[in-house]
Amino acid sequence: MSWMRIDGRTALVTGASQGIGEAVARRLAAQGARVVLAARSERRLVALAEELEAAGSSALAFRLDVSEPAEVGERLAQLPDGWGEIDILVNNAGITADNLLARMGLDEWQRVLQTNLTGAYAVTRGVVRGMMKRRWGRIISVSSVVALMGNAGQANYAAAKAGLIGFSKSLARELASRGITVNVIAPGFVATEMTAALPEATRKELEVSIPLRRIGSSEEIASACAYLASEEAGYVTGHTLNVSGGLYI
Repeated sequence: MSWMRIDGRTALVTGASQGIGEAVARRLAAQGARVVLAARSERRLVALAEELEAAGSSALAFRLDVSEPAEVGERLAQLPDGWGEIDILVNNAGITADNLLARMGLDEWQRVLQTNLTGAYAVTRGVVRGMMKRRWGRIISVSSVVALMGNAGQANYAAAKAGLIGFSKSLARELASRGITVNVIAPGFVATEMTAALPEATRKELEVSIPLRRIGSSEEIASACAYLASEEAGYVTGHTLNVSGGLYI
């Protein structure tokens, strides 16, 4: 078997319309998976699906709003025939609403927790029974190095991302006997539209704080995800893989 191939597997990636989610979807498709591209922005998903299909992969654009967790199960049940048996789940969708705690409103707290943590619960619950029945599965949640080290102004985000780690460790114990692994990736600073817009001096200061002296790429996070989704990672579960250039050691 070729290294890290996942031919014949169906993967669902949330937040797949941009950034890390898009890179993960592209990488899993390149490794042979059929990929369900899930996010709120259906227009961007359709364009990505068409691009992947043109390159010879199988991809499906699927509108899914994880910020409405009560509706996620019903929505997943509407996946077309042949796409509903999810083997690999990547919980990547997330938002921020940064503020110092003294100024943080309850709405800012709840919106971030609902999308980043409860949304992951809802999607995972929606696909896990099928994995249990087939006795194989990969559940990967994208957390953040902030969950491990904290960050001023992000108490809500850090709490949600740390919650993903506890959630995943518990699930890893629940599901191990069914051949399902559950792991977490904790990215550090990754190049995005937001970091690209930073002033040069701010960006340099940021890079100096990272031992590898550079900001990471979405593709590097996708590579970590591809490993955890593969057969080669079959003996790895309950683990948080810190991909931060040494920012947190």
